[in-house]
Amino acid sequence: MFHSFLLFEHIFIQERILRIRGILALLIFIVFSTLWTSLVLPLSAPPYSLSHTVIGAFGLAGVAGALGASRAGSLADRGLGQFTTCTALVILLVSWFLIRFTEHSLIALVIGIIFLDLSVQAVHVTNQSMIFTVRPEARSRLTAAYMIFYSIGSAIGSIVSTNIYANYGWSGICLFGASVSALALLYWIITYRLMEQTTEE
Repeated sequence: MFHSFLLFEHIFIQERILRIRGILALLIFIVFSTLWTSLVLPLSAPPYSLSHTVIGAFGLAGVAGALGASRAGSLADRGLGQFTTCTALVILLVSWFLIRFTEHSLIALVIGIIFLDLSVQAVHVTNQSMIFTVRPEARSRLTAAYMIFYSIGSAIGSIVSTNIYANYGWSGICLFGASVSALALLYWIITYRLMEQTTEE
C-alpha cells in the first residue's frame, strides 16, 4: 500500500497536466453533484409535487447532453482540447441561468440540464484525452489519480448542496452552482498558459 501511495505521489508531482486538469475535474463535478443531489427537493415540493419516478426521468435529459459530449474527445485529439474546454465551461455557467427558473418552468430546467450535462461530460472527456497522451504507459495510474479529484468533487457537491438548500432554498443552490462554474472558468483562464507551456515541452 505504501508503495502504491509513493507511485501516486510521484505522478501527482511529476505531471502538471494531471494536477491542472484534476482540479478542473473537481470543480465541474462539484457542480454536477450539486444539481443532481438537490434537484429532487424543489421538484417533489409544491407546485410540482412530482413523484421520484417522474423526477428520475429528468435524467434522460442528462443522457442527451452526455451523448452530445461524445464529440469532445475527438476535438481534443485534434488539438482543440483548450477550445473545447473553454466553450464547455461557458455553457456550464449559462446552464445555471436556465436552471434558476426551475420553480417556474420545467422546460427551462430540461434545457439547463442538457447544457450542464453536455458541458460537464465534454470537459471530463477532454480532461482524460489530454491526460492520457502524456504517459500512455501509465494510463491506469493516471486514471486512478484523476478519479480521486472526480470523487472528491462529487462528495463535496452532495454534502454542500443539501445544507445550502436547507438554508437558502433553490436560489442558494443556483448561486452556488453558478459561482463554482464561474470559478472553473476563471481557473481555466489562469492555467491556460501553463497548459500551453506543458504541451510545448
